[in-house]
Amino acid sequence: MDISGLETVVANSAYVTARGSMDGGMAATMRDKKMRARLKLPHIQVCDHMKATVDTGFENMCIKQPIGKRLLQQYLESEEAFKTAGTLWKDIEDYNTAEEKDRPQKAQKMVNKYYDSASKTFCGFLEEKAISRVKEDHKNCRGDLFKESEQQLLRHLESRALEGFRGSLYFLRFVQFKWLEAQAVTEEWFMDFRVLGKGGFGEVHACQMKATGKMYANKKLNKKRLKKRKGYEGAIVEKRILAKVHSRFIVTLAYAFQTKTDLCLVMTIMNGGDLRYHIYNVDEKNPGLNEERTCFYTAQVICGLEHLHQNRIIYRDLKPENVLLDDNRAYLSSEYLKCHARFLCVLWTLLAVRIISGHVRLSDLGLSVELEEGHDKTKGYAGTPGFMAPELLKNEEYDYSVDYFTLGVTVFEMIAAKGPFRSRGEKVELKEVTRRILNDPVSYPDVFGADCKALCERLMEKDPARRLGFRNGECAELKQQPFFRGLNWGRLEAGLIDPPFVPDPKMVYAKDISDVGAFSTVKGVVLDDKDKEFYDEFATGNIPIPWQDEMIETGVFGELNVWGQKGSTPNDLNYNYVPPAESAKSGTCLLL
Repeated sequence: MDISGLETVVANSAYVTARGSMDGGMAATMRDKKMRARLKLPHIQVCDHMKATVDTGFENMCIKQPIGKRLLQQYLESEEAFKTAGTLWKDIEDYNTAEEKDRPQKAQKMVNKYYDSASKTFCGFLEEKAISRVKEDHKNCRGDLFKESEQQLLRHLESRALEGFRGSLYFLRFVQFKWLEAQAVTEEWFMDFRVLGKGGFGEVHACQMKATGKMYANKKLNKKRLKKRKGYEGAIVEKRILAKVHSRFIVTLAYAFQTKTDLCLVMTIMNGGDLRYHIYNVDEKNPGLNEERTCFYTAQVICGLEHLHQNRIIYRDLKPENVLLDDNRAYLSSEYLKCHARFLCVLWTLLAVRIISGHVRLSDLGLSVELEEGHDKTKGYAGTPGFMAPELLKNEEYDYSVDYFTLGVTVFEMIAAKGPFRSRGEKVELKEVTRRILNDPVSYPDVFGADCKALCERLMEKDPARRLGFRNGECAELKQQPFFRGLNWGRLEAGLIDPPFVPDPKMVYAKDISDVGAFSTVKGVVLDDKDKEFYDEFATGNIPIPWQDEMIETGVFGELNVWGQKGSTPNDLNYNYVPPAESAKSGTCLLL
């Protein structure tokens, strides 16, 4: 074996061990103890000033922010007046993600418990019409049976419980976590492993957050290369969009910081390869994916697109290369969580986990565009030849519909192992591909089932007004297509459906290190104070929602969220408690 090959083997071994894929180990077992010790909540007096600056709006604090939501639910459980509302909230979430066979029994129990006026836990804050609808329709067990009730429940909590929550110890605990979240993050918090690939401005490395053990991908943008190639605007746009979207179906930005030489975007790591690899390279003699896998991946992509469009973002570059698979995601079963939630911080490394891998996420949002408020369309040539929608190619104004045309092209390629507008291996000029997209009908091989063909035809409509897609803030009509018959969208959106294919966790789906190549040194570029201003704007540190998710899923939240015995106020939330001064530790011997 040559030196470069040996380097790849050693790097892969260290990387696979770190991510715990060989035995499904928990992230907690891979923590750096010294760095973990630095993740601690301050005494409330240290962060008391933040009570006036934290966004305490109900939607942002109690719904969008994972730690805020958890602390609100703990508050509801502690207050007799809100216990029933809190349990209804959790039961609705449980119903929404339940399997169809379990829904009838769950619905009946909920009707008896919350919708019967004779019940001690009757939810009188629900409107009479909502109660009647659930009672009349609960035997049909629709996925959205409790949607109206949930909306009314949240409005009730906002009007009645929010003020009490803001005045409680649970809110003070939230402020403590927001203080910890706001602390600066630097490269010392991360350990880099092997390089996974190379982009236009730098390398992408596998890395690990030392304090929690969680694995990420670190996209490093070389400062001098960015300046030389005038990449500042594209970098800040990508960073801003990544920080705005939070979906299990889109690669998530968790940290943004800088080193002496690079701007770093620390994002979700996806080890299972991209869809193009799985279409063409896993089984080269029989390329393409079956309809079961195609249906699963397409549904998850739709969820990702829907989230982008709800945030007024047009993707513009959907294609198999930009749809990535994970290879190892550990989830505690909901049953185990219910039984052991209060002991989670102690037992974290001992709990059995359910390994769910093979889910997909959208990646590479570098060509995305965010619609300005008051504008529903944009213009601009962007995308990949063979995937771009007719209206974009004709330089017309367009909206989110261009992404559903590219979705149709992607679905077609998953099944046919070729694009709809060129034969596999065919060399054709861009002008001819454009002509075919604008004028030619799509020809479907026999491998397409009727429902899959019908879906592709509706997605690749040349007239955007007739195309399936995003309407009235959601993709309801698209999700109801026969191709997705029998799919439980609630469970899919919660990540509870097992994928039809699981990548091998012992493999590294990346090129050999020697094949990735190295960048040449950038010469003749001098960084000045104006560049520093941009770097400071870029390096915002922890991204709130992903950071809170990481604290919860790695067990750190449970370890820090400790309360006094028998409901007493813990010392760190007691304004009258004076914390002892920390003794300075030094390796130097002092003679007095």
